[in-house]
Amino acid sequence: MAADQPVVLVVEDEHAQREVLAYNLEAEGFRVAHAVNGEEALLLVDEEAPDLVVLDWMLPNVSGIEVCRQIKSRPETRGVPIIMLSARTEEVDRVRGLETGADDYVVKPYSVVELMARVRAQLRRTRPAAVGQQLVYEDILLDSETHKVFRAEQPLKLGPTEFRLLATFMEKPGRVWTREQLLDRVWGRDIYVDTRTVDVHIGRLRKALCQHGGSDPLRTVRGAGYALG
Repeated sequence: MAADQPVVLVVEDEHAQREVLAYNLEAEGFRVAHAVNGEEALLLVDEEAPDLVVLDWMLPNVSGIEVCRQIKSRPETRGVPIIMLSARTEEVDRVRGLETGADDYVVKPYSVVELMARVRAQLRRTRPAAVGQQLVYEDILLDSETHKVFRAEQPLKLGPTEFRLLATFMEKPGRVWTREQLLDRVWGRDIYVDTRTVDVHIGRLRKALCQHGGSDPLRTVRGAGYALG
């Protein structure tokens, strides 16, 4: 599996529902993490740093609503999209779910095809490169579907690691990424790579971006990491 695959956390206590969701999400090319209750969900949000959470309202002990509230109340996880699943059909319940911070609300029983479309719609907002979108920053264009990069309309030669690094930066221009965060996103959590390897590939990316001239768009933030712009 590619290290930069979007991670979807499925929080569902019903085994059959959880398996159906995981099967379909994996078929869409996502990496899936599972939680069966609210406490486990909150732990996995920290451990897995998911790109999206599919969250059932009715969970044992800590409810989906409370999980949603906690995720959205923390600055480091506030931006993670949450799709709330619920058998509650009343308008007041939908409103409560959305006001608690859910980005979308889907009533059970739901169409799996429609739910997958809603997942992709949320990820187009937060991880556009991972779902085949073109990204543009100043004179740089990255096409994640064709795996091509252009600067000032001239094609650039990038290795696969440099391509994933650039996609990560272009999804969130201005954000400062630590070396550890870049390792998790670009190389994957299960692979041991020295943080100095990040510096080597950043150097290669800088060289590639300036191969036809132009200023270096990457910024080194002392004691923190790297940013685009």
